[in-house]
Amino acid sequence: MDDQNKNLILATVLSFVVIMVWFVLFPPPEPVVDPNAPTVTATDATTPPAAVQPGGTATATADGAAPAAEAPRLTIDTPELTGSISLLGGRIDDLELKTYQQTLDEDSGIVRLLAPVGQPNAYYALFGWGPAGALGFEDVPGANTEWMPAGGGTLSPGQPVTLRWDNGNGLNFTREISVDEHFMFTVTESVQNTGTAEARLFPYGIVARHGKPTNLENFFVSHEGVVARADGKLTETDYDDVADLPLVEREGAQATVVEAQTDGWIGFTDKYWMTVLVPEQGKPFTSVTKFVPQANIYQTETRQAVVAVAPGETVTTTQRLFAGAKRWETLRAYQNEGAIGATAQPIPGFIDTIDWGWFFFLTKPIFALLHWLNATIGNMGLAIIALTFILKLLVLPLAYKSYVSMARMKELQPEMEALKERAGDDKQMMQREMMKLYKDKKVNPAAGCLPILIQIPIFFALYKVIFVTIELRHAPFFGWLNDLSAPDSSSIFNLFGLLPWAAPEPTSILALIFIGVLPILLGISMWLQQKLNPAPTDPTQQMIFAWMPWVFMFMLGGFASGLVVYWITNNVITFGQQYAIMRSHGHKPDLFGNIKSSFKRKQPVPVADKSVKSKKK
Repeated sequence: MDDQNKNLILATVLSFVVIMVWFVLFPPPEPVVDPNAPTVTATDATTPPAAVQPGGTATATADGAAPAAEAPRLTIDTPELTGSISLLGGRIDDLELKTYQQTLDEDSGIVRLLAPVGQPNAYYALFGWGPAGALGFEDVPGANTEWMPAGGGTLSPGQPVTLRWDNGNGLNFTREISVDEHFMFTVTESVQNTGTAEARLFPYGIVARHGKPTNLENFFVSHEGVVARADGKLTETDYDDVADLPLVEREGAQATVVEAQTDGWIGFTDKYWMTVLVPEQGKPFTSVTKFVPQANIYQTETRQAVVAVAPGETVTTTQRLFAGAKRWETLRAYQNEGAIGATAQPIPGFIDTIDWGWFFFLTKPIFALLHWLNATIGNMGLAIIALTFILKLLVLPLAYKSYVSMARMKELQPEMEALKERAGDDKQMMQREMMKLYKDKKVNPAAGCLPILIQIPIFFALYKVIFVTIELRHAPFFGWLNDLSAPDSSSIFNLFGLLPWAAPEPTSILALIFIGVLPILLGISMWLQQKLNPAPTDPTQQMIFAWMPWVFMFMLGGFASGLVVYWITNNVITFGQQYAIMRSHGHKPDLFGNIKSSFKRKQPVPVADKSVKSKKK
């Protein structure tokens, strides 16, 4: 490969290094939130927006952030969830995930997803009816409605709970809440008209968060905030962007309103968890994203169409709520089948609640393959290694052509040196003769860049997979590698656990210096791969190539250990491929000779020799 192409590759790689180092060392600042700050509970400030209904007046649903009150609760107990439902408003506002620990420490406790009003960072789901026509707020159930339970007091799979409320004016409301064995709640609302006049009203659902979550990662790789789909279009909105939404007078808050006709859903997503409203698919609904600055409340809503209930009639509507872990297999089942173990509508695009990123066309199939390998092998680390072999096998034909081209380029080195001597300082002649030489010998100099160009999108796609998918969270490999989504916990600082003091915290500057076993193996594998070829003759290129493995070693030291496992495996496979191809073309790599030469002291070129060389030119 000529100097120009080498410089292009170096510029690309170094630019990539600079960008990644910047984001590792200087991530966006995380806002300081006081978890003990009092919760604002002003009803008027957090009233869901007014919606002009056909044939009715401007109406509004009840406040979703009413003051916390002592109200009876119904227990939630499933194989994966534990919590309770408040009979005040029928709120689903107390939920923990049984199968997920906060950290690897056994005493860390399980992950809490939802919390009631009055607790720090309140986060809850609320359902109700909005009045239309001649009805008023007092005629429909809302956030402060005191529901009466009918039947059992524990919600579990196959055992729904039923709530009832009578408005005293001829409307009887019934709410049945069921849950499957994973994370999907189904809320079935019924209204019976025992009066003498037609009643017009519409069902709604709300997911509200009081303030930004305190555990935001604020890292560009993973989306955290509102996630929504309407008629096939996916929308992701960060919390900062929600807070900057324009004021919509009709909504009484900063908001964006989307009218969906066929399918969709909306809610909040964290890195690994989410709470999403899923209205009836195939029917129109209104999707709302809202921020109430006076109360610092972020809110997502769904409003279904107005229904007219004639005297003596009963109208029933259904809405679902997903509240749990963004597990790929579970989300895919909801997308394809609706509800696991039950009959329900499929949820189009539900798998896209996972942030697959720009390279989704690579990220999705790569993760599907990784998931299958992990299920087959039973170890995520070994699955990553197997995935690397498969990816290298898929690109082998292209890589083979690239390595063959590089081998032919090496064969042309004597002719290239002779050409440089003849051309001297004549750049145009040099370029013209080089192109002619490449054409005569049927060599493509750009082919040597293909492995890097292929590697970069695959690297980003796998990085995304390891960073955002919950299947990698707390996934062990072997020994001390007990979380492939986290950096290698070993460290030179304590001689990899031999000395009686702790390694630096992963987020500290010292952790970038005192790296672990995996990053060191990465640096060595890159260095050995480099030594298959002699060092470049140009001193600047020689210095850059000499430092590059060790720069990558320290740079990737803070990356997820699963990604480093992939990179090491990739380097080892590439080394073997390149060695075999070079041997097949009659060029035996002098690995040990190249290693020895890299340790030899470079002799400066005498000034006299330089002058002689310039006279020859």
